[in-house]
Amino acid sequence: MEIKNLSKYSNAEKIVLAEQLWDSVSKNDLEISDDVKRELDIRIQNLEEGKTELYSWDEVKAHLKSLR
Repeated sequence: MEIKNLSKYSNAEKIVLAEQLWDSVSKNDLEISDDVKRELDIRIQNLEEGKTELYSWDEVKAHLKSLR
């Protein structure tokens, strides 16, 4: 599939197109393995129990820059 000449559309039109594409993908059509489901359940549980440390995007960027 090739999408040609998106530059002729306004940003608003591109957003509408992106929304329509996103909505056309049914959540029921997305398949994930049982292993992935289990891992996601563990992560959600850890988050709800306060066992997960969260970082802002700015903190992550600063950390990555400090590794250089």
